[in-house]
This record gives sequence, structure tokens and C-alpha cells, in this order.
Amino acid sequence: MAIVQRLTRWQRLSVTGAVIASIVAVAAVGCGGGRDSDHAAGEVARVATPRPSPTATVTHLPSSAKQTHSTAASAPLAGMPPIASSTNIYADAGKDMLSPAVRHDPYLIYVPNSGGSSVDVIDPQTMQIVHHFTTGLNPQHIVPSWDLKTLYATNDIGNSLTPINPRTGQRAGSDITVNDPYNMYFTPNGRYAIVVSEALRRLDFRDPHTFALRHRLYVPCPGIDHMDFSANGGYLLASCEFSAQLVKINLHTLSVVSYLHLPGSSPQDVKLDPTGRVFYVADRYRGGVWRIDGAHMRALGFIKTGTDAHGLYPSRDGRFLYVTNRRGGSITVINFATHRKVTTWHIPGGGSPDMGGVSPDGKVIWLAGRYNSMVYAVSTADGHLIGEIPVGVQPHGLCVWPQPGRYSLGHTGVTR
Repeated sequence: MAIVQRLTRWQRLSVTGAVIASIVAVAAVGCGGGRDSDHAAGEVARVATPRPSPTATVTHLPSSAKQTHSTAASAPLAGMPPIASSTNIYADAGKDMLSPAVRHDPYLIYVPNSGGSSVDVIDPQTMQIVHHFTTGLNPQHIVPSWDLKTLYATNDIGNSLTPINPRTGQRAGSDITVNDPYNMYFTPNGRYAIVVSEALRRLDFRDPHTFALRHRLYVPCPGIDHMDFSANGGYLLASCEFSAQLVKINLHTLSVVSYLHLPGSSPQDVKLDPTGRVFYVADRYRGGVWRIDGAHMRALGFIKTGTDAHGLYPSRDGRFLYVTNRRGGSITVINFATHRKVTTWHIPGGGSPDMGGVSPDGKVIWLAGRYNSMVYAVSTADGHLIGEIPVGVQPHGLCVWPQPGRYSLGHTGVTR
């Protein structure tokens, strides 16, 4: 069954528009799998209109292992670096705060072309592609390792990781075999790489260097995709795109704690706010962002942003959250302190801003134009489009590197 799912997703990458909509409708019923690019614009518009429901429900599960105070989800994770600040967990990832591990890495933009099984590397100074190399089939994200020394292209259908040397901007060796790596994260203490096997509905906890399997956790909610971690590292909160759920996982016991159901939603990227108290969750169906109390698994509110809300990126000073509205061709800025919308920037002529990251100095947000085969450079001062760079087919989880911070939690460069 897993092979059928992967082949179906690969076939869907070669079609657009109404054809995508019809295939996705069949896939959603038949296997509950798919990709975050698979829903047509008309479908998004149809389901994005409901207002947030007050009937979000939480399901608590019995613990699979006997827990003590030190292994409860609320307990600090052993071996994790100290929390940067009680008021700003991103305090050590501020403007130009590069660690010694990355200080000599050239500033480059790494773009995985999901439809072209390749990576384009852009020099942000010249806005030109300076390197291009092949990967395994269907690379989805460029993920920095916990120790900041290696980047990995997650080749979903190719069942592999392509290592990249950030000192040279080139491949660093042969592909590494892992199953269905749609996305990848690292536990805050660096003990495990978490390979997100979306089609197989599981999280594989692997050695962060050899990628040998250490623990396999089945998560029976369709579309597990994105996640972020509590401030003290005790648990993670992940989105299940196709079942309108969030799942909380205890990182001491590597077990599922509970689910939160958000009716009518399609949760996407997840990001913890600077205070470490509230998770922001993009919702592409409702066109906005949920505020979630992860400790008690409850919805605190909803902020409307734009059609197909997808990616979430904190500003370098920790004051603002940038939300990419993919089908809306825009980026919404939210004030963390007031949890209110400040402004929305539109890509001139339309576009499809998806995944990306903020420049080391905080002045530019770089985003992949998923459906336009473009990369956008947008000023964080006023939202004007600095430039567009044509790249390969279906650019997705773009990584800006190097990034400020002490360690990486994975995805496209979530650092603290």
C-alpha cells in the first residue's frame, strides 16, 4: 500500500489545475495520503470561508509507559541547551548571531525542486543560480542538521537524503537511504533525527549522524507534516494535514499524548511564539493561523490572514511572525505581543509563496514560489519585492543558510 501511495503522489506532481483537483479528490478518499500542494484553488476557496469553530475537541490517550515527574511531557528534556530567554526563545537566533560552526559558510539560498529532483543554489548578492545538482526523486525540504554542519535534501519518493556541504554549496556524498522522508526535524537535545514519513503515517527517530533507526512511532492521523517543540523540549506538537488534527508527542517516552481536533481545518506549519507559551498553526482551509495552548491542548483563537495560509517564520528580533498565504500570493505580518495582524504584503502580479526563511540580518524573507517555478526575495522593512529568480519545477522547502542560532531543530532552518 505504501508503494501505491508514493507512486500516486509522484503522478500528481506532473499535473496541474483541474486535473490536480480530480486526482486529489480520489486520493483523499482512497488512501488519505497526499501532499500539501495537492488541493486545487477552487477547493481551498470553498472550505476557507467557515469561521473558527469553538468546538475544537481534545482526545487524551493513556500513557504507553509508566511516567514519573521527570518523564512527563511538561518536564525539561535532558541534554537540551539552556533556554535562551524566558521572554524570547529565539534570543540566540537574532540578527547576525552566527555560531562558530557556520561563521565561514557562504550565504546561499538552497532550493529543492520537487518536480525536477534537483537543488538550485542561489547567490543572494547576484540573484543568480551558482550551483545545480541532482538528488533522489521528489526532494521536499532542505534541512540543516542539529549541529549546523550539514544540510539534507529530503527525497520523499526517492526514499533518501542527499547530504550537502554548506561550506561549498555542493553535494557532500552519496544519498542516504531512509523511508519516505517528507520532512525532517531534530530533537532539541540533538539525540535523534526525526524523519517525518507522512505517507507511512509514522515518525522514525534515527541516529542524527548515521541515520540508523532507533525508534519507530506510528501516528495514525493522515498527513503528519510539520511540527515544533515546547520551550523546554519535553514535547512536540505536529500537524496532521488531512485529518484536521494536531498531535502532541512526549519526547521523554516517544509516545503520543493527545490529539486536538480542529473541525474543517487543514493544519500546516507550526511555530512556537517567543514566550514559549503559544503555538501558532497555519490553516490552509480556513486561511489563517490558530493560536494553540500546547500545555493544555486547546485553541485560544484564530487570526485570518489569506487564502492557503502555509509557512510561518519569526522575525529576527522575535517581534513579528511572517505568514505565507500560498494561493493568496501574499505574506501577512502578525505582532506576537498583541497577536494581531499588522499588514499584508502582496507579490506583484500574484505568486505562490510557500516555504523559506529569513536572511541572517533579518532584512529579507526568501520564499519558494511553489506553483510559479520562482524564488521571491521580499523586504521585511516594507514588503516590496526585491527580486524574482526562476528555478526548477515545484520549488518547495527553501533553506536560507547560514542561519543565526546555537542549534537547528530542522525543517527549513528552525534555530534557537
